[in-house]
Amino acid sequence: MCGICGVYQYGLDESVEPDILSDMLEVIRHRGPDDEGTYFDGNLAMGMRRLSIIDLSGGKQPMYNEDGSIVVVFNGEIYNFKALAEALKRRGHVFKSICDTEVLVHLYEEYGADCVTHLRGMFGFSIWDARNRRLLIARDHLGIKPMYYTCDGDRLVFGSEIKAIIQHPAVHAVPNLEGLSDFLSLRYVPAPKTMFRDIFALPPGYRLICDEQGVRVDQYWDVSFDTDQPAQSEDYYAERLESLLDEAVEMQLMSDVPFGAFLSGGIDSSTIVALMSQHLNSPVKTFSVGFEGGGGELSELPYARMVAERYHTDHHEVMLEARDLIDLSEKIVWHLDQPIGDQATMANYMVARLASQHVKMVLTGEGGDELFAGYARYAGERFAPLFRHMPSPLRAGALSAANHIPGLRKAKIGLYALCQPQEAARLSNWFPLFNQTQKQMLLSDELRQTLDRDCTEAVFAEQLQRTNATDSLSRMLYVDTKLWLPDDLLARGDKTSMATSLEARVPLLDKELVEFAATVPPQFKVKGLTRKYLLKKVSARYLPEAIIHRKKQGFPIPVSHWFRHEANPFLRDHLCSTSFRQRGLFSQSYVERLLHEHETQFADHGLLLWGLLNVELWYRLYIDGVGWKAT
Repeated sequence: MCGICGVYQYGLDESVEPDILSDMLEVIRHRGPDDEGTYFDGNLAMGMRRLSIIDLSGGKQPMYNEDGSIVVVFNGEIYNFKALAEALKRRGHVFKSICDTEVLVHLYEEYGADCVTHLRGMFGFSIWDARNRRLLIARDHLGIKPMYYTCDGDRLVFGSEIKAIIQHPAVHAVPNLEGLSDFLSLRYVPAPKTMFRDIFALPPGYRLICDEQGVRVDQYWDVSFDTDQPAQSEDYYAERLESLLDEAVEMQLMSDVPFGAFLSGGIDSSTIVALMSQHLNSPVKTFSVGFEGGGGELSELPYARMVAERYHTDHHEVMLEARDLIDLSEKIVWHLDQPIGDQATMANYMVARLASQHVKMVLTGEGGDELFAGYARYAGERFAPLFRHMPSPLRAGALSAANHIPGLRKAKIGLYALCQPQEAARLSNWFPLFNQTQKQMLLSDELRQTLDRDCTEAVFAEQLQRTNATDSLSRMLYVDTKLWLPDDLLARGDKTSMATSLEARVPLLDKELVEFAATVPPQFKVKGLTRKYLLKKVSARYLPEAIIHRKKQGFPIPVSHWFRHEANPFLRDHLCSTSFRQRGLFSQSYVERLLHEHETQFADHGLLLWGLLNVELWYRLYIDGVGWKAT
């Protein structure tokens, strides 16, 4: 696991200054504290920071092919590298290490840019082809590892984190108001946009090729919900799922350093821990987070302890309290690169920091909800046809009445989504930060006129046009796999774990398992009132019934309670500050209304206020250049 970055001045006859690459690497030192490597070839420079996991002594980067004409810097893990290496050796390639990184240069020799289609893993890498003066940059199929870039027509600057890119003196940190608009609607900024103007995220399953003719970006993989095979029995799908899950966990246990697992007490992480226990001779090291101050009753720790006791794990816990929110918010937003309006970022960072004191790598349970339909909205979408036939005045009346009823935030979200007649608008509102009505009230007059009202819906419409899924559930799952999963959950997981120099692996997002999940009929994902039905059927063989049938909570952090009590002064110091008002982004009267309604408990605006706090912290850190800095 590493962080990479580089510069290719393909339109300039100028060498890259070493100090520039050094500055870019230094700001991502947390991604790889063990080692640093650089490569220079005239107008091309690239480098990496290494967190050593496999082949600790022989896996130094950059790595080269036999004659040094192909060079790679790599972030991630290739789980099928041993099989690939054996096949390449049979074709005459000579290896100098037993590290997965070296497979990439030899694959490129054989297949060129199509080398990426042979990989099973998580990755963001760049390969320099010195003979052809060509650079290949690629991101893994699901977007587990990040990759960003900017291009001005003559110069390409890229990196695992945006903060590395803006170290280049030719790149300036300027807000992207379309990215801000998307964030306010979705809690995240969907790729390829970012919160920075002219800095882009390479989407999952995409590669970038840059040579003296310029930059080209194309898609090399997509998940298909179309199958020519006839539907199989429920038992067939359950047995196949169990086999693939076990295979993915076993593959991802490869490591030359101590490792463990995040354990939330939910089905996904609990199943991963159970399967790990089948393959290890020593107890799994597990790590969980709980909450203090107004939220203990929501803590998932009792469920995590239940699994830890069942499998006799070496269990560790950390408690999160309001003081942590106050002390760590700036640091976490800095590590995220751009706002993610997900309260679990705090919990992810805390549990990663705990784990990093004991291990260098963990397995996590991310991805199960998006593959097997774990969220309530997947069941709720079945009511969409009923609302489509409802007269428009009746829908408008229901929404108006709901706005005057205190509380019931989740019910109001579902109602608002179901009242949207178009599929793209409905799906974009199932899991919002601010819905369109709220966002229009939030934005200042000037910003409201600047932004395209429908830009967020267009993001969903574009994804829906790409998929071959035909049933409504599969179409929802496709969109979530392409947007919510990589741009919120996986970005959150990568940045918060790497902030503590910890590698996090996600067995449920193994490429083979993801492709299988897409072939599972919808009725085996949501069956009656049971969501994630097939995964629960498999997990029931390993987990207590209380885990299988418990209510889904995620990370139930009591941010709403803290914003009314211990963290209220901190919140108001930011959302009522002179800098916040002078930005001219938001209606201060509407922000005051949100604060008042939240503090008086008329409504729970904790998530909305958390999102606005993240925006203000981001502006201070990245645009104003003040606040927390890495030391």
